[in-house]
Amino acid sequence: MSEETTFNPVELATELTIAWLGNQNNRVSPDDVPAFLRTMHATLNELSGSAAPTVEAADAKVDTAEYTPAVSVRKSLASPDHIVSMIDGKPYRTLRRHLSTNGLTPDEYRARYNLKADYPMVAPSYSEARRSMAKAIGLGSKGRQARADASKEPAAATEVKPATRRRKKTGEA
Repeated sequence: MSEETTFNPVELATELTIAWLGNQNNRVSPDDVPAFLRTMHATLNELSGSAAPTVEAADAKVDTAEYTPAVSVRKSLASPDHIVSMIDGKPYRTLRRHLSTNGLTPDEYRARYNLKADYPMVAPSYSEARRSMAKAIGLGSKGRQARADASKEPAAATEVKPATRRRKKTGEA
């Protein structure tokens, strides 16, 4: 009976964490496990009615963690062909997919590394290539071009119908 009445939040939190990690549907990086264990311990203490100020202080430290960039801002923008990620130091033509795989948005990325709001997410040469391709196929200018053409040339009075093809009759050769 004494085992049922004693409450050890550390052991219980550890057992719950192990069970949670054992579920194949939970995909967690090893860095997130201690934070989850702390949260579980704090929740158990909260539910039992005892306060745990040391756990709250540890949680506050985890939330305000400083992230050290893999490269400097200047080095990340040194090449026009790619942008070097501050997360892993690898070059990318565009950072959006890389950031989403790391669970970040461009705004969160900029905030994490104290970057300005105009920090680019796409390499300059890639952006220019996309811009020239869009111009070449006429994106964004069709409406303006049609209006300009209509104002320059008066409408033609007679329209020429295109020639129609007719079927051959069975007797014709």
